[in-house]
Amino acid sequence: MRNKFNILLINGPNINILSLRENKYYNNINIDNIIRNLKLLANKLKVNFNYFQSNAEHKIINCIQRSYNNTNFILFNPAAFTHTSIALRDTLIAVNIPFIEIHISNIYARENFRSYSYFSDIALGIISGLGSEGYYFALQKAVKYLISKQ
Repeated sequence: MRNKFNILLINGPNINILSLRENKYYNNINIDNIIRNLKLLANKLKVNFNYFQSNAEHKIINCIQRSYNNTNFILFNPAAFTHTSIALRDTLIAVNIPFIEIHISNIYARENFRSYSYFSDIALGIISGLGSEGYYFALQKAVKYLISKQ
């Protein structure tokens, strides 16, 4: 039997080209493989999984707004918008959907400007620096959280 949980992964700018980005941070990670494995894990966990990626802030805002009333949890890698987007923060506060902030690289071990996040204080939790595994941990935690709230 499938749970009625709908989990949405949103990835921000340049996540679609991870394999082209700085190898010391991203190790040629392929986002398509991550998504394929997340879908398999979601199926095993008996939850519905949807994915959205955009390089455009307004498209991510629209996606979050559309998720209101039909999404139980958001897995969110805001990428570079982490450090710049009050608009995305305001949208997440407005829809009030629990979310985990995810970063593939350790944002605290990079340039100083990357150590500030507009989302960390409103997120259920933060995963930073665990590579692609952070996505899988976040999905598992989201499901445990949702089950505990039933």
